[in-house]
Amino acid sequence: MAFRVIWGQKYGCNGLFEDRFVGVVRKGHPLAKQAEIGVSDYVAWGHVVASPEGALHGSVDDALAELGTKRKIASVVPGFPTALSVALESDLIAMIPALYLLNQQVTDQVHLFELPFKSRRITVSQMWHPRMERDPGHRWLREQILAICGVARSVMTKEPV
Repeated sequence: MAFRVIWGQKYGCNGLFEDRFVGVVRKGHPLAKQAEIGVSDYVAWGHVVASPEGALHGSVDDALAELGTKRKIASVVPGFPTALSVALESDLIAMIPALYLLNQQVTDQVHLFELPFKSRRITVSQMWHPRMERDPGHRWLREQILAICGVARSVMTKEPV
């Protein structure tokens, strides 16, 4: 699933669910040994950032600026899977949507932690080109995805990762 804004055309869109970000480091990372990770711990390490547009500044940086600090961005990659891979092979911190980490194979390899500051939630959406609006097969697929994500929404509201 890709996260991006598409400018210039009117696309169909359904919000599927909201998610929150969590911090992720590899199992052997020094932060993985700490009971609590504070803001100073969080910004002391380099970060890998997932940004399809290659942006070096986002809402996390705004939140950190309000606290009078900033993070060190060491790498920018196009998506969350790549950010997670980089974090698994380095001492960099990645910020990943919590739902992405429900995969047991992934969670066995990482240490995840709550962010030590308030960050905005993200809305994961499905988008489609206007020419597909009335296509019966495409409409059916969108409805199935929406229904499956409704189940995910109910699970996410009951139990945090």
